[in-house]
Order: sequence, then structure tokens, then C-alpha cells
Amino acid sequence: MKKILQDKSFRLSALLTSIFIGTGIVFLFLGLTDYSYVLFVLLPIVLGIAIGSMKFRKYALISAIVTTILLLILIYIPGLSGVICIVMAMALVAPLIALGYVIMRLIKRYSQIKDTNKLSVLLVPLIPFLVAAPVEHFFKVNKEEIIEVSSSRIYDYTPEQVFEAIKSVDTLDAPKPFLLKLDLPIPIKCILEKEEVGAKRICYFKGGRLSNADFGGGTITERVTAYEPGKLLKMDVIDYTLVGRNWLGFREAIYYFEAVEGGKCKMTRVTTYTSILSPRFYWEPMERLGVEQEHEYVLTNLQLDLERKFKL
Repeated sequence: MKKILQDKSFRLSALLTSIFIGTGIVFLFLGLTDYSYVLFVLLPIVLGIAIGSMKFRKYALISAIVTTILLLILIYIPGLSGVICIVMAMALVAPLIALGYVIMRLIKRYSQIKDTNKLSVLLVPLIPFLVAAPVEHFFKVNKEEIIEVSSSRIYDYTPEQVFEAIKSVDTLDAPKPFLLKLDLPIPIKCILEKEEVGAKRICYFKGGRLSNADFGGGTITERVTAYEPGKLLKMDVIDYTLVGRNWLGFREAIYYFEAVEGGKCKMTRVTTYTSILSPRFYWEPMERLGVEQEHEYVLTNLQLDLERKFKL
């Protein structure tokens, strides 16, 4: 290990990676780039091209991957991102760094381009990112995607009983799905201030697995737009402060209650949210899974609450 750390290619690659990835992180903080193709695709590819241009490359690619992981962990420590997002970002970025490296090596094989260890030359591939990032951000090249996720469950209770149990929840304490155990904010309670249209409903969240704060995950504040006991509870999200989820925007939370055979109730929970993460084909499945697991947790807790409130 000591030999690797002392290798010139390892140290130069670590410096290059810190500059490239560090620039991307700083641009995010300054609002000069989005969570987009430019950040997640262009930046790692040009980093790989820079590393492929180096004269000494023995441990360069390894160094780039390791340094990127360390930089992403630094984002996690203050709660600016979650474990799941960091792992997914790494799974996307690492192959693209390697792709950029391979592209440059192929270009060099068929072109008279000399290898170099001059930092000023190796930083040239960063220029496309420095230009594309603010252009994409300020001209709003990427549009927010609006996504709707719904989950349903049948309960052995009347629609009125199910409505009564879900409108305001003092404590959520059900078995947690995998992603909630790992990292996602965990709903703790939801308080409805009045039983009428226009009332606020505030849901409090605990942070992920590594957080001990009661409400360290933030809050979602909703305003009731439809209040029909036993039929419909519909709310617009007017504010949210979930830690580390700046790329998500919450729009609506809806509960539908439908009487089914045998005096039972089919309740459908619908969440409408927006996302600026791209590429969408990569991020959306995990976003949906995260929302579905939040639904699963709430629906399972509802079953327990119904059993406590209305013993059969």
C-alpha cells in the first residue's frame, strides 16, 4: 500500500480527481450546475480523458476511483447526501471515468498526441464542464420530471375507520423496509391541526440509520385541499425540509378510500413528486422504490393502528 501511495501516477491522479470532482461539488454549492448529465456523465468522462493523457498511468485509474469515493463520503458526513444516493452516484460515475480513460488511450493509439504530466495541460479537459454546467443551469436545459407513485392495501375495517386512523398519526412504529433501515428519512408522526379543507398537516421525519435525532430528517408540511371522511383526503405539499434531498420536490399527497366486499376498505396512497436528477432512466427506478418503501412503512403502521383502535 505504501508503494502505491508513493507512486507518482497515483498522486497526480488523486490531485486531478480532487480538482475535477471538487469543482463539480463547488458548482453544486454555488448553484452553477444541476444534478444532470453534465455533472454525472460529462464530468467523469472528461476526468477519465485527463487521466488517460498522463505520461505515467500505473495506478492512475485506481487512484481516480478511490479519490472519488472519498470525496463523495465527505458529502455524506455533513448530511448533504445519503448513502443510497452516494452508492448510486459512484456506480454511475466510476464506469464513465474508465470510459473516458479508454477513449483517450484509443485516440492516442491512432493519433500523434504525446502523453504529459503537466497539470496545466491535464486540466484542459475540464473546460467543457466549466462551460456546459452554467449554460445548462441558467438556461434550464433540464426540466423537472413529475412522477406519481401509488400503493394500495385492503384493510378489514370500514372506510370511515381507516380514514379516522390515517388522518392524524401520533406515532409511526412499524417494521421498516430495507431502504428505511439503511438511509431514507423515517416518518415519525403526522399531525392534522383541524379537520377541514385549508388545514395544515405536518409530518415529521427522523434521519436515516445513522441519525439519533427525533426529527433530524426534517418535515413535510401539507395543506388539505379535499376532506371527505371515508372517501378522500387530499393535500398539497406547501413546504418540506427533508435532509439531503434537494433534488426532489413534493407536490401532492392523496388518500383514496373505497368500500369493498365484506365491509372492508381499499385505501390507495398516492404521492406526486418532482425530480431534477438525470439521466432519468438511471435515477427514477430508485426514486420510485424509495417512495414505495415509505408507503409500505405507512400502510403497515396503519394496520397496527387500526388493530389498536378498533379491535375486531
